[in-house]
Amino acid sequence: MILQGLQIVMNPYIILLIAVGTVIGIVFGAIPGLTATMAIAMFLPVTYSMTSSQGVNLLVALYIGGISGGLVSAILLNIPGTPSSVATCFDGKPLADKGQAAKALSTGVICSFIGTLIGIAMLILISPVLCDFALKFGSFEYCALSVFSLSMVIALTGRDMPKGLISAVLGCLLATVGLAPIDSRPRFTFGNFHLNNGLQLLTLLIGLFAIPEFMAFAEKVHKPEKVVINTNVKMRGGGVSAKELLGQWFNILRSALIGIGIGILPGIGGGVSCVLSYTVAKNMSKYPEKFGTGIIDGVVASETANNGTIGGAMIPLLSLGIPGDAATAMLLGGLQIHNVVPGPLIYQNSGAVLYGIFFAMVLSSLFMMLFMLFGMKFFISVLRIPKNYLLPLILVLCCIGAIGDNNQVFEAYSVVGFGLMAYLLVKAKIPTVPMILGFILGPMFENNIRKSSQLIQTDSLLGHPIFLVFIAVTVVVVILSLRAYRKEVNASETEAASATDT
Repeated sequence: MILQGLQIVMNPYIILLIAVGTVIGIVFGAIPGLTATMAIAMFLPVTYSMTSSQGVNLLVALYIGGISGGLVSAILLNIPGTPSSVATCFDGKPLADKGQAAKALSTGVICSFIGTLIGIAMLILISPVLCDFALKFGSFEYCALSVFSLSMVIALTGRDMPKGLISAVLGCLLATVGLAPIDSRPRFTFGNFHLNNGLQLLTLLIGLFAIPEFMAFAEKVHKPEKVVINTNVKMRGGGVSAKELLGQWFNILRSALIGIGIGILPGIGGGVSCVLSYTVAKNMSKYPEKFGTGIIDGVVASETANNGTIGGAMIPLLSLGIPGDAATAMLLGGLQIHNVVPGPLIYQNSGAVLYGIFFAMVLSSLFMMLFMLFGMKFFISVLRIPKNYLLPLILVLCCIGAIGDNNQVFEAYSVVGFGLMAYLLVKAKIPTVPMILGFILGPMFENNIRKSSQLIQTDSLLGHPIFLVFIAVTVVVVILSLRAYRKEVNASETEAASATDT
């Protein structure tokens, strides 16, 4: 079956489909507002007339290209192309501002390639074992996992812990808008039916990252200015060196494993894995104060983790028929349309197609790396475009993407509303990143805490060792983070007192 799968992918027409799918996916990922999910949804009808191998491999290529392309706008524009690239903005844009956009892009591309390969290797080698582990996650375990992830907010905020917690709570509150889980009672909808389905993550991300960029630029324009095309933006060298990448080997391995672990768990996705991996990298770094100022460690952590999530999300999809996120849910539909039924019997019933998918993923990852590295000069040329031309175009694309996400003009209004909120938060020096974690993890925590509260009467917590481990680790993380915060505050107070005395 392995050779049959290889023969399927080595067909010139299928290679062409994989290459085209990867390029289209990169374009969808790179444009803010368009996502890998949207690319798969748009091209799913195109595959109806194709054979199962052709159609499925095209969709897989769209998926890999879409997740990987998000780093381009995250690094160059400080606007994540997809939710999976949120954490790439933190150090990617500062690197670009230093004139090291090529270094940031090449680091992100290569780490995306490595993360995808590690995820595929895990998918092939240990998917049955990992699926058994993922099946042990119930309401208690998901509840503990969400608490653990939320506790990382404390570590993420650093010296601004109170403001970070305010931001995280705001994110949790925004996530409560819409129909409540379990009993479906409307909450904070104010009679507006557009809010029944809740606020969308994509519109929140565009509002938080894109609108403040536009408003910050508008603040600087007080009088008519002569438009100057910046021709001094050049690539310096080939980007990142092999020595720098080798120095990140542990960061890469750790981030890939975090991405795979998050990807296996249904309903979480790359948005959480990149932020979680970034936070872990910052906490375990010897120089955490440099994170956010433009170092490759942050780009490595984010991009390796979000692409590792691809392999992780494919494990429950192919082995159990359980999608890990919205994109894999679309892939599930594509597999079923082409009579490939995911589940424990997929190796027996569609073994050749399955191995063909594995080889197609590897080939698509290779195409992704080559296309993005060779296209880097084109990407960087975006920085030469004057912002007064570039930003309005991006704003229009953002609004189109937001509308397309839910097929409602209301989403464009939501982008503007979130943008105004983000602008005020930036002025108040309240970080917006914890809000994203709160928005993503809040519903998961609420849903599972309500289920757990009903199960607790008949099911003892002592029978859930994974839950107990997560809670113990959370307590340790909170204590260590509070101690570090207290030390920083004391050091700042001592430094201020010394300055006053002198």
